[in-house]
Amino acid sequence: MLPKLKTNLEVEPAPEPAPVIDNRSKIAVGYFFLFTMIIAVIMVALMVFLDPLQFYHRSTWYTPVFSKEQRYQNPGLAKNFDYDTIIIGTSMTENFLPSEVNKSLGGTTMKLSIEGSTVEEHNKIASVALKTGKVKKVLWGLDYFSLKNADEQDLKTFPDYMYDDNFWNDYKYWFNASVYEQFGTSIKDMLTGKKNKDLEHLNNWSAAFSYTKKRVAKLYYEQRASEVYFGLNEENIEQLQQRFDTYIAPLIKEYPDVEFNFYYPPYSVMRQVAWYSSNPTRFNNQLEMRKWMFQQFDKYSNVRLYDFQAEPEWTFNLDLYKDLSHHSGQVNSWIAEAIGKDDVRFRVTSDNIDPLNKILITQATTAAMDKEGNVSSYDIQINGKSIVFTERSVQGDGELFLSAKEIASTLGATLTWDSSTKTATLANDSTTIKMTAGKNSANVDGNEAALENPLVLLAGTAMVPAQFVSEQFGWKTYVEMDGTTHRVLIQSK
Repeated sequence: MLPKLKTNLEVEPAPEPAPVIDNRSKIAVGYFFLFTMIIAVIMVALMVFLDPLQFYHRSTWYTPVFSKEQRYQNPGLAKNFDYDTIIIGTSMTENFLPSEVNKSLGGTTMKLSIEGSTVEEHNKIASVALKTGKVKKVLWGLDYFSLKNADEQDLKTFPDYMYDDNFWNDYKYWFNASVYEQFGTSIKDMLTGKKNKDLEHLNNWSAAFSYTKKRVAKLYYEQRASEVYFGLNEENIEQLQQRFDTYIAPLIKEYPDVEFNFYYPPYSVMRQVAWYSSNPTRFNNQLEMRKWMFQQFDKYSNVRLYDFQAEPEWTFNLDLYKDLSHHSGQVNSWIAEAIGKDDVRFRVTSDNIDPLNKILITQATTAAMDKEGNVSSYDIQINGKSIVFTERSVQGDGELFLSAKEIASTLGATLTWDSSTKTATLANDSTTIKMTAGKNSANVDGNEAALENPLVLLAGTAMVPAQFVSEQFGWKTYVEMDGTTHRVLIQSK
């Protein structure tokens, strides 16, 4: 049979008609979006009404729990509470008690400190408060750490929407689950009668830590090595000055009727020693910025600057510190009192800024600590000239130990270190001294000599008794007191 041929009379089948969207589906989608919008509006209204962080208004019908997240809580405190004095700064300012500041400076104080903050963040929260028109006085703790560049991750997570005047970007607050959780905690605590922290003690950590010199001494040797790493990443002076000019100076200019009280917080003297010996870039930058910032402040009649970093009664007493930098609330009380009465011992002027810097240098280059955390000053003079030893320690009953490497070099000797036996050999043309870590005697030219205190290793550095070594090498050594300073006189015969 022949195949069937297709003729022109045959027609292709018609395509099926396109599906028609059911009107009921359109209506359902519309209701969905409408319902979503209604829910969103209700949530916004509810959040504005509940306002757990008191961002829009103070709570009147329930007792809120203040959030410990200062970057989120502080804007509400600045916008909606009553005060005329604000505290700005890092964790160094968290232990101020507003009632004590009220008494010292006069007025009503609101603490707006932010732990681990930079001057950029200080500027943001200070601006919120200053824009209210309520601020008459500012107490601002200005430490070196805050002048450094902010961490990139901190910049990304900072809630800038809570610091501007734009309502439209507050959705991050309206739809934040943690904010609802904060409200739930507040209601639960109110119903159970749990006492919440008041503004007087909010973020005050003074009672949460122990303050012992032995603890600080231990931390010194553990943390000193990290300063070497930090020294590789220090901002230069121009960058630090630029941050001052960007985030501090404009506020002083914009609010000439506000009294700004800045102060340099008192770190422990061992913090200064660690910087000087392990991170001299930071130490020198600090000195230069201390003077440069004063020169900027001195241009304005509404600014006073106070310096507590060179006060030995505080900084040498390690029982006032929980680590190398952070002091107890007792020190904050003293600071508030001193600023309140404009104590001339701490007020920085053009006449004393250089002497204050020199005192800080002297303290950083003479302070020596024993293993219990007692700190004293040792002025070491070789033939009448003061010599700085970057590594110093006190052992036993006040015996000064110096770096084996440094004292050998200073006295014209060489040092050989045997890491397997932990033995240091110091030798000049006529004498060889061998000392081993933990051994209470030294070998001097083949003879045993008793040691009051043996060679010690501190943070990887071999430390030897200064008087014993110098006398074995034929130098005369005297120790005398000059006020509170031990003067160690090493003289050639």
